Amino acid sequence: MRLDKFLKLSRLIKRRTVAKDVSEQGRVWVNGREAKPSSTVKVGDELKIQFGQKLVTVRVELLSESTRKDDAAKMFTLLGEEPIKRESDSIL
Repeated sequence: MRLDKFLKLSRLIKRRTVAKDVSEQGRVWVNGREAKPSSTVKVGDELKIQFGQKLVTVRVELLSESTRKDDAAKMFTLLGEEPIKRESDSIL
């Protein structure tokens, strides 16, 4: 399944166009590699997504071509959330 479609169906990102834009900006990694919107996502892959000043890590658990809102959370497991340190913070 395409990365942008997975992000939208799993409701990690609300809209597919936003998921595409985030991927094109280099803010999504699949298994440690920067990913494009068309990158293929498989069950077991680890995704890291930068949301503003937060880095979210999830593992893909289920791929489904369509999903209901209640079932979207079953598509991934949240592995962690960590704040991103700005360079100006480390100088002080």
